Amino acid sequence: MPDARRTDAVLLLVALVWGSSYLSAQTATAVLPVLVVLFARYALSALACLGLIATDRKSGGWTRDEIRIGVPLGVTQAAVLVVETYGVAHTSAANAGLIISLTIVITPLIDRTGHRGGLPLSFYAAAGVCLLAVGLLMSGNGFHAPRLGDLLMLAAALIRAVHVALVGRLTVNRAIRPLRLTTVQTLVGSALFLLPASGELSTLAHIGVAGWAQLLYLALFCSVFAFLAQTWAVQRTSASRASLLLGTEPIWAAAVGIGLAGDHFTPLTALGATLLITGTYWGQAVERAHRSAAPPGLPAHSGARGTARPATADPQLKDKLVQQALPAERQGTEEAQRAV
Repeated sequence: MPDARRTDAVLLLVALVWGSSYLSAQTATAVLPVLVVLFARYALSALACLGLIATDRKSGGWTRDEIRIGVPLGVTQAAVLVVETYGVAHTSAANAGLIISLTIVITPLIDRTGHRGGLPLSFYAAAGVCLLAVGLLMSGNGFHAPRLGDLLMLAAALIRAVHVALVGRLTVNRAIRPLRLTTVQTLVGSALFLLPASGELSTLAHIGVAGWAQLLYLALFCSVFAFLAQTWAVQRTSASRASLLLGTEPIWAAAVGIGLAGDHFTPLTALGATLLITGTYWGQAVERAHRSAAPPGLPAHSGARGTARPATADPQLKDKLVQQALPAERQGTEEAQRAV
């Protein structure tokens, strides 16, 4: 297989894994308390990351920047994952993956780095299409009061956008190794969720093989593997191509939800899904073009999935982090980010 096709395949696999993380989180929270799922996901990811670091004896220890920046990013990432995990427990996996993709159009509204003046009107038009789409997704079989899970996923998208913008501001022009930064974040998340989950950790002894398989999948595949594979792939392709391929995550989330979880799309929700995917891609393209026209003195980077899922951790890294080759969400709450 040619190198370009291999790289594309890896990026699509990362998007597929992140898209499937919503169903895995939903399945895990059906048999375990949400806080226990979060602690287990973070702890397993941290152990895996520490193991990888232990095998690399030549890279040295953590730098001051990696620790100083990793701690606050670990806190914001944990905030993304806790809201996202509670959200996916109260809505369909398909809706969760689609709504969280709003991060793509929310992030540029928060992070104005590299933007010359205000964003074009066409960007706000794309954002309006996304909002209409979310309303249709929330309607289900007919218009009614918004469901708790959908509102939580909206909140998760907003928090993730803040997290991604913070990642960009704190890591720009700093020599930070993604694996080390991700490891710090997973350790912070493990510490944050240990005490709240401690009273119910005994439930882990009763979930059986299927439950542990879901937790290991979330930690090792949706977090550690996705982060490492993404880092490898984005170094071998353009930022635009990587962003496009990683941006298929909500499509995979919907496909997995429909194919494996039996989620049903009514005509309204199908229209909402189509509009949301169209709006996010349109908004991303407008923002990227606007950013590329910025004066030479301004850094050209934008937000996407961020480290929300590493250890992401979160995941659910699209453009800005693609360019910097940083971990992407979800533990979502994934975080992605979907990189735990």
